[in-house]
Amino acid sequence: MSEKWWHSAVVYQIYPRSFADSTGDGVGDLRGIIDHLDHLVALGVDVLWLSPIYASPHDDNGYDISDYQEIDPLFGTSDDFDELLAGLHERGIKLVMDLVVNHTSDEHPWFVESASSPDSPKRDWYWWRPPREGTTPGEHSAEPNNWASFFSGSAWQLDPASGEYYLHLFSRKQPDLNWENPEVRDAVYEMMNWWLDRGVDGFRMDVINLISKVPELPDGVVAPGRLFGDGYPFYGQGPRIHEFLHEMHERVFAGRDDRYLTVGEMPGVTIDEAKLFTDQARSELDMVFQFEHVDLDHGPGGKWDHRNATVLDLKESFGRWQEGLAAAGWNSLYWNNHDQPRVVSRFGDDRHYRRESATALGTVLHLQRGTPYVYQGEELGMTNVPFQGIDDFRDIESLNYYAEAVGSLGAAPGDVLAALRRTGRDNARTPMQWTAGPNAGFSTGTPWIAPNPNFTQINAAAELDDPTSVFAYYRALIDLRHREPVVADGTFELVLREHPQLFAYTRTLGDRQLLVLVNLTGEPAHYDLPGVSEWTGAEFLLGNLDDATRSADGSLAPWQALVLARNS
Repeated sequence: MSEKWWHSAVVYQIYPRSFADSTGDGVGDLRGIIDHLDHLVALGVDVLWLSPIYASPHDDNGYDISDYQEIDPLFGTSDDFDELLAGLHERGIKLVMDLVVNHTSDEHPWFVESASSPDSPKRDWYWWRPPREGTTPGEHSAEPNNWASFFSGSAWQLDPASGEYYLHLFSRKQPDLNWENPEVRDAVYEMMNWWLDRGVDGFRMDVINLISKVPELPDGVVAPGRLFGDGYPFYGQGPRIHEFLHEMHERVFAGRDDRYLTVGEMPGVTIDEAKLFTDQARSELDMVFQFEHVDLDHGPGGKWDHRNATVLDLKESFGRWQEGLAAAGWNSLYWNNHDQPRVVSRFGDDRHYRRESATALGTVLHLQRGTPYVYQGEELGMTNVPFQGIDDFRDIESLNYYAEAVGSLGAAPGDVLAALRRTGRDNARTPMQWTAGPNAGFSTGTPWIAPNPNFTQINAAAELDDPTSVFAYYRALIDLRHREPVVADGTFELVLREHPQLFAYTRTLGDRQLLVLVNLTGEPAHYDLPGVSEWTGAEFLLGNLDDATRSADGSLAPWQALVLARNS
């Protein structure tokens, strides 16, 4: 029996703006999700993670929240939400909300009041600081420190009325909450309890490891070629982060039943830190989102500076996390989400082996120890987008980077566009591809961002009843986790660790053992499996190529995945 229900669960993420539009205004909405709930049932997932649907000015597509307890009219009504929640629960699917409490929108009443006067009772709900001593507000380098924003430029915005600056690690319209203030924490916990009382089943917590800052806010190191400093050492896993998360657990989840799920998105978190966050004895979080494997193709210059990530790189990273969290802790397993380019284009081959590489990568991920996440369209093998120019992009991160790189740093526009096409978040945000009809069946109006032109070939209608489709294979992967306790709770061991093409591992629980063999290249792979005789006559559980070998015979076709089982 699984130690925790979420060990055998699979989570599906919906980015509401891009999932399904029921009104024809070009933007996805709650009723569009309601209309497609049976897609989730057909896939077999257990939990829906819903990206923000709260009231928002949408500077960062809803991750800038102006009211935590109101549904944004862009997405529908409160009644629509209740119908969605009921529809999910009727189908046995839990709902996890996106919780964004490192920052709010600058249009949130809390910040409006905070900005109204230096004497406001809520002034200390956010990080306000005067300009550097001896400088004039607004002049270059007058900011309180040199931290860079994740969305380019300074992390400080001047308020002309008071002459002070406020901190925003992301957009200038996303001021950071001051978690040092207990009134802020009280308000956040009250809001979380309100949603749980309403019936939701937990939270995915956006950049939750950034909520504790070193109060002195010291300058960061400025890397060569950069305009601003790296503040991460002073706000990533800050001095009170464990205290805050334990307090959140005690104030929100303690005393409730065990149906809830808490997931912490934590850029930059280490294995040792993740163990502390997710050790159940510490009562902080159930699992983390860590970024190491999706940073492997980033060069020294950051996410826009591409380097090739090898199979060995991927194995080394995943293997260390599997081994590091084996005794205590739990990891979220993901390739895709609303912030990542499409995996089949990133680590696969979307031109020559799209179906094969999509299913091979899915196999590598889903059968590890941890909770797998499927991002909308991943189950179809959706790909990156051939954006033609900067006007095709919508994401504030990409637009700000283009302006800074081309305008301030003198980069060639063509080089910057190539980086955006490869790594930009809009690759994940184009409309879900439902049909080969107009606008991919997403909307009867003009979509807020254009669909990927390949929707005529890649779409749910074409895949749903095709037993050879990416969708059918993902359904089989999810079913395997549900029916094989060894996938949920078995130990993990890498095999063929140094093989440059193969990602291979075993999962073991009692006398049951799985062998997962995956060729992550477009060339045939040959291998010498230690103890191969033990796998003679092993049970074939799953494979992505019908005409390929079904035994551990020493060779795999390009992008072949093979899963075998035996009882000792």
